[in-house]
Amino acid sequence: MLIADHPVSERAQGSNPPPHVLEARTRDLVRQAISEDGPLTATDLATRLRLTPAAVRRHLDLLVDNGAIEEHEPATAGSRGRGRPARAYVLSEAGHLALDSDYDDVATSALRYLADHAGADAVGEFARQRIAEFEQLYATRLAAAGRDVASRAQVLAAALTANGFAASTRPVRAGTPLAGVQLCQGHCPVQHVAAEFPQFCDAETDAFSRLLGVHVQRLATLAHGEHVCTTFIPLSAVKAPSGTTTSDGRSNQ
Repeated sequence: MLIADHPVSERAQGSNPPPHVLEARTRDLVRQAISEDGPLTATDLATRLRLTPAAVRRHLDLLVDNGAIEEHEPATAGSRGRGRPARAYVLSEAGHLALDSDYDDVATSALRYLADHAGADAVGEFARQRIAEFEQLYATRLAAAGRDVASRAQVLAAALTANGFAASTRPVRAGTPLAGVQLCQGHCPVQHVAAEFPQFCDAETDAFSRLLGVHVQRLATLAHGEHVCTTFIPLSAVKAPSGTTTSDGRSNQ
């Protein structure tokens, strides 16, 4: 099968946008894929977007030159065998900034004012209230997924993506059996707010536990300088904290 330089979905459309428009759209798709599931290699992207490897590398080079993405060096790179591992890419700090809201500075200033005049507890209460609004919306969507934690995690990832968090799930194995699911968030609209006010990350983690009915563990966050937020979700029957919501939506009290 012949694979062209633009995704099939674009070639199948009836209109014929100018080449530079198609290039920009394809580059956006490459950046979005890296945001959602990075780190990704050129081969990963070529398969995912049905592009030629040469086309992917051209877009990657441009995104690197523009500062939107950067090469990701895995922590275990020094212990690899012969040969250099394939280059994998993640969003850069500038890439995250480009996706962030223009109101970050206003929000951060407002929270500083709140902390100065009402105390840190007030910021935590605001964060919990803000997350609770999303939690209520997510709970409705997760109700249709039943009691299976992995299925609920997938629905949660889709709901987060719809709200700009570029989320996905990946299996975590301990030997043969599936030990859990890793929830990855490739983008965070409030990353720079959360960097100064970690109450938002804490409130979100607690909400995930309530929504999924298990005690989740936050492993990394964009706010702390990682390239992605990761949360481990165990599939074993680990109860969420008392007073939270179980996987079938019932109170745990």
